[in-house]
Amino acid sequence: MEDTKPKKQSRPNGKEEVQPVKRNKQRVLMLSSRGVTSRMRHLMKDLECLLPHTKKDSKLDVKSQLYLLPELADLNNCNNCLFFEARRHEDLYLWAVKTPNGPSIRMHVQNIHTMDELKMTGNCLKGSRGLLSFDAAFDQDEHWRLTKELFTHIFGVPPGARRSKPFIDHILSFSILDGKIWFRNFQIMEKDPLQPEGPPTMSLIEIGPRFVLTPIKIFEGAFNGAVVYRNEEFIAPAKLRRSGPHTKMDRYRKKMFAAKERDERKAARALPEDEFSVPKVFG
Repeated sequence: MEDTKPKKQSRPNGKEEVQPVKRNKQRVLMLSSRGVTSRMRHLMKDLECLLPHTKKDSKLDVKSQLYLLPELADLNNCNNCLFFEARRHEDLYLWAVKTPNGPSIRMHVQNIHTMDELKMTGNCLKGSRGLLSFDAAFDQDEHWRLTKELFTHIFGVPPGARRSKPFIDHILSFSILDGKIWFRNFQIMEKDPLQPEGPPTMSLIEIGPRFVLTPIKIFEGAFNGAVVYRNEEFIAPAKLRRSGPHTKMDRYRKKMFAAKERDERKAARALPEDEFSVPKVFG
């Protein structure tokens, strides 16, 4: 979303020509579904502190009605959306969407560590703008370039955004490793904390939060449309749990098999009845 403001420029003949000036007016709607845990809720709170141009909304009741989210973003005057979808109170999925026409990316969130949990020594001003640092691997494939452009719109705080401060004191880092996106947040230090009176030296200190995103699908539209990219190597965590060796069904089968073997051994060790046994003598 861009706004144009007239700018005057002098011509050689003495007349002034008005040229429009583009303004970056990105706004992000952030909300979640029902069933989020405390860790997921704290992650949303940390991202809300890092992105002052977000607008938080109440939880979405029905997960099957995702087509309502572009309309909800339009009502809140937002042109981006971050939707946290919780499944089975264990798995968290993140929708990064450009509303109202798309594209949209669905990702699986893993290895969540919030600011309160990490207790890093880094710190930054609440509401300050952050620089975006992308790995060089984002320029190799088409789907990574699309992801980089969408993340630039969502995580890049525009100048003059609401609740934002005119300072840049931290860096949001996006790195690609093993087909996953690793998110980190670092503070920019201009002086060595051990030598405050020494020469200026630039260094980075991690603040938090940190998490890992695994892209699953990229859709052409907002929460729907044709599938532009599909991660064939992704396996749903619920399917991995079902195929694991320590499921409830496997434990029940082992228990019933052990009981059957015990009954067979007991029957094999049974001795024949003697003619002088108590039931025959006093029967």
